[in-house]
Amino acid sequence: MAEHQVAPHQAGESLKNILPDKGPSSSQILAVITLFPVGGILLTLSGLTLAASVVGLLLAIPVFLIFSPVLVPAAIVLGLAVTGFLTSGAFGITGLSSLSWIVNYFRSGRGKMMVPEQLEHAKRRMGDAAGHVGQRAKDVGQTIQSKAHEGGGGRT
Repeated sequence: MAEHQVAPHQAGESLKNILPDKGPSSSQILAVITLFPVGGILLTLSGLTLAASVVGLLLAIPVFLIFSPVLVPAAIVLGLAVTGFLTSGAFGITGLSSLSWIVNYFRSGRGKMMVPEQLEHAKRRMGDAAGHVGQRAKDVGQTIQSKAHEGGGGRT
């Protein structure tokens, strides 16, 4: 256990390594002297505001209970109206930013080369899909026609 103990002069040297070589500057002292009272005043004001809010809420609770049949629907309508306006604004900003991106994309020249290639690719895929749908419709029509012939031939 004796090997884990630190000699007193070594402890003092390690403490000197942690502490800065010089004390705080005059501007740091002035900042602390200035900001300490300001922080205290702001903390006091926040405590007074909290106390006033609690007292005001305690006084307003009976009024809220008496007028709740009117206030609750009014609060719901107001909340929905605010939500609608915010949603409308968000959709508008999204639309404008999308249009702005598209305009900048085509102005930069990157969209000019890619659009015809993508258009041709889309045309090919639509043609393939139309051919597939046509073939399926023809197969279904033949199946229905063969079942009709089988059903009609047994009756006569």
